[in-house]
Amino acid sequence: MNIWLHTPFKPLNHPLPSGDLTTAQGIRDFLERKGHRVRPVGQPRTRWIYWSPHLWPSAFAQWRHVRRQLTAAPPDLWLTYHSYYKAPDLIGPEVARRYGIPYALFQGMYSTKHRRKMKTWPGFVLNRRALVAAGHLFANKRVDQQNLQRIVSPARITYIRPGIDPSGFSRDAGAGRCWRDRWHAEDRPVVVTAAMFRPDVKTQGLAWMIRTLGALRERGADFILAIAGDGSQRQRLERLAQAHLPGRVRFAGRIPRSEMYAFYSAGDVFAFPGINEALGMVYLEAQCCGLPVVAFDNAGTPEVILRDRTGFLVSFQDGPGFVGAVERLLSDADLRREMGRAAARYVRSRHDLNANYGVMERMLGEMVGGNLDK
Repeated sequence: MNIWLHTPFKPLNHPLPSGDLTTAQGIRDFLERKGHRVRPVGQPRTRWIYWSPHLWPSAFAQWRHVRRQLTAAPPDLWLTYHSYYKAPDLIGPEVARRYGIPYALFQGMYSTKHRRKMKTWPGFVLNRRALVAAGHLFANKRVDQQNLQRIVSPARITYIRPGIDPSGFSRDAGAGRCWRDRWHAEDRPVVVTAAMFRPDVKTQGLAWMIRTLGALRERGADFILAIAGDGSQRQRLERLAQAHLPGRVRFAGRIPRSEMYAFYSAGDVFAFPGINEALGMVYLEAQCCGLPVVAFDNAGTPEVILRDRTGFLVSFQDGPGFVGAVERLLSDADLRREMGRAAARYVRSRHDLNANYGVMERMLGEMVGGNLDK
């Protein structure tokens, strides 16, 4: 199939990593490995575009460019990744309406609360337009699947488990030892975590964890906290680390995703609160590398962690519960190993994108085949 992939929330070549970007790139890479031609549709980000007049000229210029290309050599399928009220898909519905090209949308989100505020009402309307226009919707969260059924027939919605390519996340003791030597960890257990240091819930989660794990230090637990990531909030986090975990925190900096397996391999436990985490691809990556995880029981985390078997889910902002879960794993090496092995099996059996995205590929093939039969 000749597929044009549209990403209104964030271009595929965006320099800053995120779970959404990882998922979009995973879809592209999977389809290309399966022999399909995938062409990214270049565009400016459409986040809050309806309140950003300075973006309108470039958006119109992009639409004119896309129309010329569609007329000259139309694709078999238009696939949009991620549409919601802040960054609705503006082009996909027009492609389907004007050119009759099959239109699919992966990770569409719907919530009626956004129609009640003037700030979000335009995005609500534009996003709903895209969701209704799509020939098929793919949801990688159960809550999104349920919400979409309020406006679209269930027959037009398919749930796809979130996934990663397990081949890139195997535990490598030698690579992990290099990190541990750099941190002078010796035989001390290491808690690893990863997030970009943006001024949002990512940094809030890291800050909360640093403060909370200070209680574990006060109990006399000997451990190291290693953090992968970087960003504008680094100095703030370094100050918190010095105040609450002096001498215990190692800032590893930003690590390319292709090398994150080595960082995970240096750890004994992966912990990250995940405040309103949509899914949390880092949980899948860490588990695939054989790490038990600790996170909040909120938003999308229960969809990527097998409760009490591959990790512990604690109530939102339950400090004692979070500390207790980490402490239990640090103090019980047998439990760590048992849950870590279960975690690696779990990701490979339930969250291998090569298997999960095969369902999506078949549905896309049916859309294209049906269109060609007309």
